[in-house]
Amino acid sequence: MTPLYLLIAISLAPVLFALAAYYLPSLGLRPDESNAYGQLIEPQRSTPDASALALHNLQGEAFDLQSLRGRWVLLSADESACPESCVRKLFILRNSHASQGKNVERLARVWFVTDQGQPSAQVLEAYRGTHMLRADPRQLAAFLSPGAVDNTPEQAVKNGMWIIDPNGNLMMLFPGDADPLKVRTDIRKLLTNSRIG
Repeated sequence: MTPLYLLIAISLAPVLFALAAYYLPSLGLRPDESNAYGQLIEPQRSTPDASALALHNLQGEAFDLQSLRGRWVLLSADESACPESCVRKLFILRNSHASQGKNVERLARVWFVTDQGQPSAQVLEAYRGTHMLRADPRQLAAFLSPGAVDNTPEQAVKNGMWIIDPNGNLMMLFPGDADPLKVRTDIRKLLTNSRIG
């Protein structure tokens, strides 16, 4: 009779463990809500249309961010002089993009240039394939960092990297000094687990 009770106990153990984890969170058995490195943006914000965020490429042609719908879009923003912190963000996003193997076509990269200067030839060459778009820092901050619009919008948009999902929603923020491997891992998880884009 003992083997039967043992078999029943072994069969019920996972169910009891799951119930305890769910109904008794004080036990610390429940996993964190998110194991992402990047900060999920809640509520998500839709990509603004051209009237709220006027964009032009470096040749002065109008660009509609909505044209990238259907792809995961990796964003950074900085002035055209692109100091070391700017280059680091561009590098992280380029390498995170390039390392996605068969999913590389599901991604696009955007660098918002927040002034009227011309990026150096070295930066233009190193980050070829990135959409380089001029944007007004106030309009950009209203989208990326709404809490900072009244203070220092130029600085607020320099302090992070963002992801827009294929439905056109701003959904994740990484710090400007993010760990490149963790950014790449988060992007890989998004692509692996998503059925869109």
